[in-house]
Amino acid sequence: MTQTRNIAALSATAVPPSHEPGAAPKAFPPIEPYACGRLDVGDGHALYWELCGNPKGRPAVFLHGGPGSGAGAHHRRLFDPERYNVLLFDQRGSGRSTPVGGLEANTTWHLVADLERLRELIGVETWLLFGGSWGATLALAYAETHPERVSAMILRGVFTGRRQELDWFYRSGASLLFPDRWADFIEPIPEAERGDLIAAFRSRLTDADRDVRARAAAAWAGWEGRTVTLKSGMGAPGASAGDGTIAFARIENHYFLHDLWLEEGQLLRDAGRLAGIPGTIVQGRYDVVTPAATSWALHRAWPEADYRMVEGAGHAFSEPGVLAELLAATHRFSGAPGAAPVLQEEKA
Repeated sequence: MTQTRNIAALSATAVPPSHEPGAAPKAFPPIEPYACGRLDVGDGHALYWELCGNPKGRPAVFLHGGPGSGAGAHHRRLFDPERYNVLLFDQRGSGRSTPVGGLEANTTWHLVADLERLRELIGVETWLLFGGSWGATLALAYAETHPERVSAMILRGVFTGRRQELDWFYRSGASLLFPDRWADFIEPIPEAERGDLIAAFRSRLTDADRDVRARAAAAWAGWEGRTVTLKSGMGAPGASAGDGTIAFARIENHYFLHDLWLEEGQLLRDAGRLAGIPGTIVQGRYDVVTPAATSWALHRAWPEADYRMVEGAGHAFSEPGVLAELLAATHRFSGAPGAAPVLQEEKA
């Protein structure tokens, strides 16, 4: 494990975001990590990680989506840098982690084990989990495996990997709402192979020819990118994709091909293990990537979680109403004056 340090003063302009009705949500100002490094987790994988905010603040970990998308500087701005000590990292094969796009030894349970390694690396007993979409999936898998390590959770656009959720987005469901964008998505796949698009894309995303991989990745990422917001301004996907998009598409497809290495309905079935953990679930009413039925089912199985349905919003965390609720949630759990108290004591 290597480590570099870049200690910087907390931003003097950091202020709690506005939550006034009708006000545009305001994320915290940009901030640089105060520490970063790489963690060798075995199997040829090394994870990029960084710590941001106050080293003495409330421990939290940000779990990016995808799988395969990576964490970014904009994600740091969801947390008050004076009150949180936030770990952000790129999951196996994603972002700045290596090998980029690596599929070997890259499963949900490898990532759960990686989270425990990272928690031990930064020396905290418990932490708050923040994750959206696939990040919410990983948060649930980790919390149901290590509930004693979780102080609270903030989840958005919950995805649990059930067959009905995958079929909705990759077989029939979202396609009925976006027939034009669906046509662009399936265009690289011959009609005879369209009965199982996940498998059809797998063969192309792992093809020896980079041009084949790039064309498939552009279509795969384009379908998701053109459906994540309520009002998408994205045009038709490009004919090819760069290395980062290829890596993202390969990893996401790899996970979906293997049903995320979860038993059918496992995360909802085992939600009782979350008993006593406080949380917030934020859901866009018109989220067509992860429809509200799943987050609602989780809320019913995990009543400690506060459920926030956002009208006029889709899937992306950047949707104004969704962003406002996420910022309000991190504020509530921050311990700031006037914030609602956390319902659970920190676990030793």
